[in-house]
Amino acid sequence: MKIEIAQRTDLEAMVEIYNQAIEDGVCTADTETFNLAERVDWFNSYTPESHPLLVAKEDNEVLGYCTISPYRYGRKALKHTAEISYYIHFKHHRKGVASQMMDHAIALCPSLDIKTLVAILIGDNQGSIALLKKYGFEEWGRLPKIVELSAGHYDHLYYGRHLG
Repeated sequence: MKIEIAQRTDLEAMVEIYNQAIEDGVCTADTETFNLAERVDWFNSYTPESHPLLVAKEDNEVLGYCTISPYRYGRKALKHTAEISYYIHFKHHRKGVASQMMDHAIALCPSLDIKTLVAILIGDNQGSIALLKKYGFEEWGRLPKIVELSAGHYDHLYYGRHLG
């Protein structure tokens, strides 16, 4: 498996992966799936020099992707903090893809001048919570029962880690 900067040709697979997370019901707060055209601007908002969009690939197949996004964009006092998100194709869960992507993303952060990572997730997402704890993230905040999904109301969690 290799991890690299996402290319426009990867976007279709990334949309499929994200739509799986939406349809799962507790992996994201988005509730309606996207088509390819709806994600082009999102894709173009990432820049490898400051906030990269990464893909994990094997034999040219996208297994998953990871975003390092600005946290509270434009607020200078938070310029060294970024939000990390990751989505893995369901057929590649529990194969170490997310761990390898997390290793790669954390290793990139010093060159991006990122000193703190936060992850924002739904409280019922036990897989993500376990991954974040494995990498030294701690729960820094909880907004109780504000996520309204068809399966119920969930807490919105903030996990964080200071790097370096």
